[in-house]
Amino acid sequence: MATIHRINRLRELLLRELSDILARMKDPRIQMVTVVATEVSKDLRYAKMFVSVIGSADEQKEAVVALEKAMGFIRREVGKRIQLRYVPEIRVIYDNTMEKAAHITALIDSLGIEKDGEEGAGNFEGE
Repeated sequence: MATIHRINRLRELLLRELSDILARMKDPRIQMVTVVATEVSKDLRYAKMFVSVIGSADEQKEAVVALEKAMGFIRREVGKRIQLRYVPEIRVIYDNTMEKAAHITALIDSLGIEKDGEEGAGNFEGE
């Protein structure tokens, strides 16, 4: 088993390398893909790559399918860039956190809540 420090270091390194590998890929379905986070198992044999895709729901599904089909190439590139005994088996997981955050922000904006610095801010009793 690897130490927590080594797992975290590998997780961060994988995030950087996977982002670079995807940026260099020429498949048009992968152009708008961003690697958001990675997770690595304790034995360093399995990894999860969380991705976000800008586009419609169909484009998001196509991008995930394209990534899964290109996983052999991606793993080979990771093996060339990171010196490990075993290159982890990488799973692609779509992460919609950015979309949820944008939706929540839009809901808050639609309520018409005043922002700091405008009228009503700082009108508490005792001031």
